[in-house]
Amino acid sequence: MTLLMAFCDYMGNCIKDVVSAPRPRCPPVRRITATKDEEDNALEYGLPSSHTLNTVCLSGFLLHYILSYVQNEDAHVKIAGLTLVCLLVGFIGLGRIYLGMHSSIDIISGLAIGLVILWFWLSVHKYVVSFVVSGQNVTSFWAALSLILLFAYPTPEFPTPSFEYHTAFNGVALGIVSGVQQTYHQFHHEAVPRVFTSQLTAPGFIGRMLVGIPTILIVKFCSKALAKWILPVLANTLGIPIRSTTYIASLKGSSDGKKSDGLKQSGYVQKLFIFSSQESLDVDTGIRFLQYAGLAWSVVDLVPSLFSHLRL
Repeated sequence: MTLLMAFCDYMGNCIKDVVSAPRPRCPPVRRITATKDEEDNALEYGLPSSHTLNTVCLSGFLLHYILSYVQNEDAHVKIAGLTLVCLLVGFIGLGRIYLGMHSSIDIISGLAIGLVILWFWLSVHKYVVSFVVSGQNVTSFWAALSLILLFAYPTPEFPTPSFEYHTAFNGVALGIVSGVQQTYHQFHHEAVPRVFTSQLTAPGFIGRMLVGIPTILIVKFCSKALAKWILPVLANTLGIPIRSTTYIASLKGSSDGKKSDGLKQSGYVQKLFIFSSQESLDVDTGIRFLQYAGLAWSVVDLVPSLFSHLRL
């Protein structure tokens, strides 16, 4: 599900930034945003609707997984499940139109692209899982794939937060894959304890929550701090000019082409990369990527290891 979400996010946001179709004009449409996240989402382009696309893929895949897991052949159950999925997708689409975020064309395109992605994922997900669980050089392959996806991302007509969302999901996918690949046979196989059973009772579940959530938050904070310290040093060593729009105050003044002290001369290494035409790189991308990769790795590797040591 996590890898599917990352794939949907990448494909949907790529199409958005390639097409660069604006959201409905406000006014005359009245756009309703209740939170800061909704205000940030409104800065993205409109076509296709990510909410519709993601709902189609995730709810459709979840329905397929449940029906396959329980092996229920009752046609009435399948029809009821499909009906619920269709209602959910329909309400999400109508809700996006009501909030002034999308036009009907955005919703229809999100539905169509979502169905194509869902069909594709249902065809390949078993091979992806098999590769992650038992393949060779999985982590190194996925790390290289993640970097390629970062640098292959299209440049929109005007800046949007879509690339930031992709960077976060890309990091999460790398962390999940690297962690599961290392610990599948210990913590992620089919015989692991289920919640609220004799193997994992309610007190044990509460204990896991009290240990796991703070650990994940600490790892997220530490990975961000380490990335903020290591990446500028590494870029300085390689002679790669960098800037920061959010995370590092000392580099915020270099986004207009002025390079910060210590990074004024481009090194030979920079000329070897495909991004050598850029005057500077936004180090925030690397920080965000490593931060979420560390967070996801802690969820599937570090935290289950702690549970094992603490007998939770």
